[in-house]
This record gives sequence, structure tokens and C-alpha cells, in this order.
Amino acid sequence: MIRANHFLVNVADNNLFHYDVSINPESKSRAVNREVLSELIKLHGKTSLGGKLPAYDGRKSLYTAGSLPFESEEFSVTLVDPEKKDKEKAEREYKITIRIAGRTDLYHLQQFLKGRQRDMPQETIQVLDVVLRESPSWNYVTVSRSFFSTTFGHRGDIGEGLECWRGYYQSLRPTQMGLSLNIDISATSFFKPVTVVQFVLEFLNLRDASRPLTDRDRVKIKKALRGVRVETNHQEDQIRRYKITGITPVPMSQLIFPVDERGTRMSVVQYFMQRYKYNLQYTSWPCLQSGSDARPVYLPMEACKIVEGQRYSKKLNDKQVTNILRATCQRPQQREQSIREYAEDKFAQEFGINVCSDLVSVPARVLPPPMLRYHDSGKEKTCAPSVGQWNMINKKMINGGIIDNWACVSFSRMRPEEVYRFCCDLIQMCNMTGMSVNPRPLVDNRSASPNHIENALRDVYRRTTEMLGKQGSEKQLQLLIVILPEVSGSYGKIKKVCETDLGIVSQCCLPRHASRPNKQYLENVALKINVKVGGRNTVLERAFVRNGIPFVSEVPTIIFGADVTHPPPGEDSASSIAAVVASMDWPEITKYRGLVSAQPHRQEIIEDLFSVTKDPQRGNVNGGMIRELLIAFRRKTGLRPERILFYRDGVSEGQFSHVLLHEMDAIRKACASLEEGYMPPVTFVVVQKRHHTRLFPEVHGRRDMTDKSGNILPGTVVDLMICHPTEFDFYLCSHAGIQGTSRPTHYHVLYDENHFTADALQSLTNNLCYTYARCTRAVSVVPPAYYAHLAAFRARYYVEGDSSDGGSTPGSSGQAAIAREGPVEVRQLPKIKDNVKDVMFYC
Repeated sequence: MIRANHFLVNVADNNLFHYDVSINPESKSRAVNREVLSELIKLHGKTSLGGKLPAYDGRKSLYTAGSLPFESEEFSVTLVDPEKKDKEKAEREYKITIRIAGRTDLYHLQQFLKGRQRDMPQETIQVLDVVLRESPSWNYVTVSRSFFSTTFGHRGDIGEGLECWRGYYQSLRPTQMGLSLNIDISATSFFKPVTVVQFVLEFLNLRDASRPLTDRDRVKIKKALRGVRVETNHQEDQIRRYKITGITPVPMSQLIFPVDERGTRMSVVQYFMQRYKYNLQYTSWPCLQSGSDARPVYLPMEACKIVEGQRYSKKLNDKQVTNILRATCQRPQQREQSIREYAEDKFAQEFGINVCSDLVSVPARVLPPPMLRYHDSGKEKTCAPSVGQWNMINKKMINGGIIDNWACVSFSRMRPEEVYRFCCDLIQMCNMTGMSVNPRPLVDNRSASPNHIENALRDVYRRTTEMLGKQGSEKQLQLLIVILPEVSGSYGKIKKVCETDLGIVSQCCLPRHASRPNKQYLENVALKINVKVGGRNTVLERAFVRNGIPFVSEVPTIIFGADVTHPPPGEDSASSIAAVVASMDWPEITKYRGLVSAQPHRQEIIEDLFSVTKDPQRGNVNGGMIRELLIAFRRKTGLRPERILFYRDGVSEGQFSHVLLHEMDAIRKACASLEEGYMPPVTFVVVQKRHHTRLFPEVHGRRDMTDKSGNILPGTVVDLMICHPTEFDFYLCSHAGIQGTSRPTHYHVLYDENHFTADALQSLTNNLCYTYARCTRAVSVVPPAYYAHLAAFRARYYVEGDSSDGGSTPGSSGQAAIAREGPVEVRQLPKIKDNVKDVMFYC
């Protein structure tokens, strides 16, 4: 038995009534709408509303337990806006019309939960969700499904003018045990409530506010502050609030504007001195701009303070992400304790909703790890992982790659002899772990400046090609070892040039690791190099495959992984990138070929799974990623796949049917386009890592029930109680925890023509998690989905350049986002060279 952060919800068979609300003048802001309604309840709650406590979604709907004493009624309330100094303008009257829309029937929900009805009564669940969110919505800052407040504990500074607030997530879900409230702790980034001058200094890491801002800095600040609310402090008697719309192109000292109807012009500095006796200091900096371009309001940065409680929704940099994780990382026991504290709600009782006060206990199983196959001095050797990990002591890779021609280029400040020593150590490790690598580089190690990356790479390519030409060889450079510069930001450029321009497989290393390499680091790099040159590190033991995964070994099977990555918030013109990988070896499954494709901004369905293009000579030409991978599988194994398993990452529940419909259709068409009547059975599984279910051991601290970090054991699978009432889904925690609380992966089978038993699919998925090439531990997500994710992120570098370290997520390109009318043209990705595409280059 283990515990899950789900709380059982019982709903009395109450009469829930639904009312339509319209507020005039209309407001886009939920906060204003709530304020209007709060005022209405204050004035008329006891009388006209019959003492009922309504639940309001902040938009158009209101729900009550039992009916209100009217069918339709109009009310009016007056709100005072503290931001307006003129009393008449400050008061605003709102007309509210409340009219009955219908009753909410719980019968269908009960039938659905009992498994007697297929379609989920989404609206009923939404009503109950609104009721359960009512009380926190008044008291806390709401972000999507989470609530944040400074009362929930320490607000940590995460750098560059931002702080991290704690909060909690809640969501009502139908499960096998009935309705369940899923509660989890969460954290997100907010602007610090500081003066804008202080924010700019922190955001740009500046020490001196007297120096003018560069154009680049100005664009950065404009992007960060657009839409942020500030309050001014230069008028003693009142505080006024503004929303920032932009930043002036010229410094404040040069900013002149018309003061009156006669066209008298005055500088901002003079105006503040004359009007407010306020001596502005930071005159070399631009002003903030509020209002419209036609009627701008200029606000000096030093006279403005950022209003508290505003979320920062753009992409955080690596350091901020680390800080936020550090602030919220909790061991399972602590996390469970924190979650308990949020699971109380007095308001719900009015509606006859009772939330159980304890986390639910669920039965779980721990799947055994697979046996892995390696070599030991020429003989085969099996290896049994222990608690999700193993090591390569006295073991060699199952198929070591052969590298005759390699070279090294360093963009770091490492001395030539350090680079030489690192290369020797790395090559020695590659040879010790089963590869066959020429100890001498093809050309001497080259050092180059980080400012001339492209030239240096082309130069190495030219020199090695000439050298091989002289030797009369038609081969090409098989591996380029690249030592990155100390300053981050060049990884993406290097990968783009190597993979799409020159056709070189590269391995990047950070100078801080290369200058003092330890054995573990060298071994991990060797694992990556081996799969990048076409080798295989380990495979599932054959005998085990025969007994344990009949599905895979009976007939030729291809396993796909697919993912779509979207650009970070604020990059309105960037394309989304889809990646599909497929296994190329059978009956073992470790080697995956990857393809990538750009598609319209934020589109979730993968467009290029199957395509038909018109060619003037050849007529209709079939193409697409599935087709190309099926052809490659046949070329590699000499067999056509008779079964397909498709792991699809990154789909939210609301898009399940949409994605399934389009992508299954594309898979079908791709198969049929290869030969008539070719229809291998398909199993379509969605892989979700972004959910809020956490699993805890029933007894904390028992070493036989937990791993070293206090988390549940790797291989733990749950498919009862907290899973979907009628569909085939399960939670699998395949990895050992390192720090914090492990997040299980949720696998949801949308379509299954291979008639998997729950056991068979769970075991297969768990076993595959031990075949990830980059480390000697079981990973948390099934490798094909993991590889698709890596490939998609790699391709993001091809279109965006780069602004981060190798291995971390790519950032935006530093240019201001362009908001365009109508659909944006999808920029096609540069083509990856064939020799690179043939191996697992994305690892």
C-alpha cells in the first residue's frame, strides 16, 4: 500500500442551480468581476439572495445550492477606484443581471463514475470544481489551477528582480474510487515589489544607474515590463496605478512633450520639478510609457514601484530555475505534510461537498527490473540493476563503435596541454568500455576564440577532409570533440553548424568538467559518444525478452516516440517543432532514428507524420516522418514491422481525442502507402509527466519500502483507485529518486489493437526505461518519448540560435517578439545531413 495526494470527495445529492451573470460595463478582469459580485453579496446577500453563498467563476456563471428567490433580477452596485483622484471619475456604477440558466444534475456523473456511461459529464465536474475553488479564489493570487500567497511561507529571491511564491494546486478529477481532489504544492515566479530602478539594476545585473542603457538593454526591459502594473509615489497625497505599455526610445533628459492646449512644450525633468518639486536623478535612462501611442503618459522609473502579486510568465533562465527548485524541493515526508495542510475547505460544506481529510491509500505493485546484457572480455555478461541503477565496472558495451578519425577543437581558456590530457583520458575510457578508437587525432587539437566559432568548425572540417583525401580515403571525420567556451550561449550554434551544414557528429564538453574530469564523467561521455557513432551500450537480456516481453520478440515490432515542443511565452512568431523517433533494431530495442519538422506556432497535432505532395513529373508523392522511419526499419532489419507501439508525449487531456484521431489516421495512411493492405495493429499511448499526482510510501523511513531518498521504489506501478473510471491508464515510477519527491509518469492508452494486458504493457514500459543510452540508471520516462523530446529541443537550436548552456533548454533569440496579423509563415528547419541522421545524434 502507498499513499497518493488525492482526497476523496463526497457530494450530497443536492440541488445545484446554475445562473448566468452579466455585468455592465463589461470587464475583462476576473478580479474586477469578483469585486463587483462581492459588493453585491455585501449589499443584497441576506435579502435578495436569500442568504445563499454563491460560487462564481469570475466570468459568466454563478452556482448556488438550492434556488435563489427569483428567476431573473437586476442589481446595481458602485465601486470606488482608488487610482482615480477625481471623486466623480473614481466612482463607477455597475449593473448586474442574474438569470436562471438551469439545474445541474448529478445523475450522469454518478453513472459515469460507476462505469455505466462512457462520456464524461464535463460540465457537472466543472460546477463542482468552481465551488471548490471559490474560497481560495477570494483570498489568494490565482494562476491557472494554482493559488499563491505570501502567507504560505518564505518568499525566496530567485535573482534578476524576481521572487518565488509558494502555493498549492488543486483539481477535481473523476477516478475509479469516485470524485477525487488532487492537491499538490507548487511555486512560481513573481515580480519583486520594488522600485522600477531597482528592478532594472537587478534584471540587467548593473551596478551603476548613472550610465545610459544600451539599445539591447532597452529591448530586454521593454519585453520584461510590458503589461506590468506600477504605482507612482511622487504625489504625497495619493498613489496612482498605471499599466506599462512600453519604454521611450530616448533618455528622459531628451524627452519633451506638450503640456497644454497651446502647444507649450516642456521636458519631463522640468515638469516634475515645477509641478511636484521632484528632482529626477536618473535622467540618462528612458521613461516608462503608459497609455496609448497617441496619448502617452511618461513615468520616470524612479517614481514608480512594481505592484505586488504580479506573476512573471516569461521563460526563466537556468539560474532562476535552479533557485526556484531549491526553494521548493521537499523530501516525500515533508511534501506529504505540506499537502495535508491545504486540504481543508469550509465553503464546500454549504454545497454538500465533503472532502476527506486524509490522503488516499492505494494498492501498488513493484515490477522487477530486467536483466541487461553487456560484454566481459569478449564474452557476454548479464547485469542485474539494483534499486534502479547499476555500474559498468568490468563490463564492456554490447556493440562498441569504431572511430578511426576524430579531432578536437577548444573554444575555452584551457591550456593546450590540459586539452591534450582530457582527450587522452576520454579516448582511453572509450577503449576501456568496449569501443575501438584510434588514440591519435586526425589533425592536431585546435584552440579558437569563442567569437569565431563557425570559422573554426569549417576550418577543422576542411583540414580533416584534405587529410583524409591525401590518405586516399573516402571516409570522413567520425567525431569532433568540442570544448565549449566558459561563457554560455554557443552550444546551439555549434550543433547547428555541425549537424546541418558540415555533417559532423560532435560531442560538446563544458570546460569546468574537461579541466578536472572524474571517472564517472568520462564514462557518461563515452556512453553518449558510442551511440553517436552507431554503437549500442546495452540491451535487454534475450532470455528475459522471450519470457518477459512476448509482445516484442514474437513478431517484428517498431516502437515510436513522438513529442512537440512549443516556443517559450512571448515568442509569438516562432514555430513549434515536432520530433518522431523509431527503434531500428529488433528483437532488442535500443537504437532509435530521429526526425524533426517545424509546424505552426503552438499547434499540438504533428503535421508531418504523413504527407502527399504534388510533383509535376511523378504526380502524387507520399512522404512524412512515419513513412520514412518504416522504410528505414526495413532497410536496417530486412523485415517489415508487424506491430506498432506509439508513445506520444506532451498531450493534455483536453486534446486526447483530437490528437488520436488525426495521428492514428496519419499512421494508417503511412502504412498503406508502402504496400496495399499493409495494416499492422497499433497501440497508441500518451505519456504525461506534467500532472500533479504524487505517490508516497505508506510508512516513511522503512528502508525495504523506499529508496535512498525516501521515495517509493523504482518499478512501482499503480493502476487502481486513482486512475480513470473506465479507461486503460496507469502511473509508473520507473526511476529511483535523487532529491525531492519523485514524480511518477502517467501512461494513458488511447487505442490498443495489440490487445495488451495491463501487466504486459506495464512491464514492457518499465523494462524499456532501463535502456536509455545516456546513463546507467532507469529513467522516469520511457526512452522513445525521452529521445523525441531531446530531438525536438535539438532542432529548436537550428532555428533560434542559442542563449544557454549545452544540455539545458534553449532560450529565446533576444529579438523582440513580433506580433503579426494572420498566420505566421512556418520557417522550415535546415536539413540534417544523412550521416548524422543515421545515428543517435540528439543524445
